[in-house]
Amino acid sequence: MMLNNLTIKQAQAKLISGEISAVELTQACLDRIKAVDGQVKACLVVCKKEALFEAKKADEQRAKGETGELLGIPYIAKDNIMTKSVKTTAASKILENYIAPFDATIIKKLRKAGAVLLGKANLDEFAHGASTENSAFGTTHNPWDLERVPGGSSGGSAAAVASDMCLFALGTDTGGSIRCPASFCGVTGLKPTYGLASRFGLIAMTSSTDVPGPIAKTAEDAKIVMDAIAGVDKNDATTVDVQKNSSGGTINGKKIGIPKECFDKGLDNDVKKIVMQAVAEYEKQGCKIVEISLPHNKYGVGVYYIITPSEISSNLARFDGIRYGFSAKESEKLIDIYKKSRGKGFGSEAKRRIMLGTYVLSAGYFDAYYLKAQKVRTIIKKEFDQALTEVDCIITPTSSHTAFKIGEQSDDPLKMYLEDIYVTGASLSGLPAISIPAGLAKGLPVGMQIIGSRFCEDALYEMGFAFQNTTDYHKQRPELK
Repeated sequence: MMLNNLTIKQAQAKLISGEISAVELTQACLDRIKAVDGQVKACLVVCKKEALFEAKKADEQRAKGETGELLGIPYIAKDNIMTKSVKTTAASKILENYIAPFDATIIKKLRKAGAVLLGKANLDEFAHGASTENSAFGTTHNPWDLERVPGGSSGGSAAAVASDMCLFALGTDTGGSIRCPASFCGVTGLKPTYGLASRFGLIAMTSSTDVPGPIAKTAEDAKIVMDAIAGVDKNDATTVDVQKNSSGGTINGKKIGIPKECFDKGLDNDVKKIVMQAVAEYEKQGCKIVEISLPHNKYGVGVYYIITPSEISSNLARFDGIRYGFSAKESEKLIDIYKKSRGKGFGSEAKRRIMLGTYVLSAGYFDAYYLKAQKVRTIIKKEFDQALTEVDCIITPTSSHTAFKIGEQSDDPLKMYLEDIYVTGASLSGLPAISIPAGLAKGLPVGMQIIGSRFCEDALYEMGFAFQNTTDYHKQRPELK
């Protein structure tokens, strides 16, 4: 096995035994990036010199007797996460040459754990999208089929893990942006509970649903990364100090809720078959399958795309061409600098969301749209909470279909927004959810989403462990030359 193909757990065993070094592991990943990223286009920045320096430092720490599950493990971070002295662009022209002056809290924690940053991954501009076609620096390609999208907005991170450029990657999930690309690329992606990990140093999209999380090769690896980046941060008042809630490592006797609305019309037949086969695997392991109803979850996309643009219009107001980033300095009047900087700096999807959000928040429309959306959000949250008092977890497809072709939905924003139909509910409710590979449909990965109660990530890991211990879908990889 090539070193870059290893999981975190496998690599650590080899590092501990002295069979390999962190420098060798890092070099294998850098070689892989050089070999295949010309096709996949997952990376916006590669920090070769810095990565090898960090790997050498990790080897020196190990030689002194230091240990750690992430010591010497190479990873890639989504490029809307601040990384000190490294370009952080959010895949936007307005931040094309922006050098981050500090590390995000989660990056600081990974540095402390000894993880090795290889580079920054492509994304939809400011995380606005479901396909990674909205990047100002080009589209990322799905390594399973280079003519298809990797999903979004963390498409670069998921494609990098799927093509073994790194052992794990960081993404951000606002309304499915970790889970959807994990599904399309056949890897494991975790959206943690809102407040479990700090958002400090993330370029904000929708502050009330943004969460950072891992994209990894297994649920076991996702747990290792999440344990490292979780915790209270004085710079983020939404973070919560919680006790871990584990059910003891067994899934026998667990109740799994299957929302009937999520397996109805609109779901691809192959996807439905594969996810239900995965549910049957859990039944073999002693789980009880219970049909449940989430009648208001179908309004999740509508609610999400009222609340999200509203928060975006506020969060993107800071990009004015004055303080940092691109500036149209040829203008003399201040208002013209604002207009031209934002007009040239933002892409079409960012502009669309700013305008939608500004409209929704404007006088005369706030009550009709934004306030009503927040009320429906509360109903959706209550429905999920009630369901999770009756079952231990909820299983749905992650996406209604496999990866679509590049350009296929570019001219239909509404169709693109509907990509989030199964994932917005957990985001609006602040619940943890994990997407794991459940099989292949016509040669393309299908993801299964498992949703749990707040701060009960350990229960999701256990569900992931149990499935991945008896199946090998997570081991399947695309054939890239």
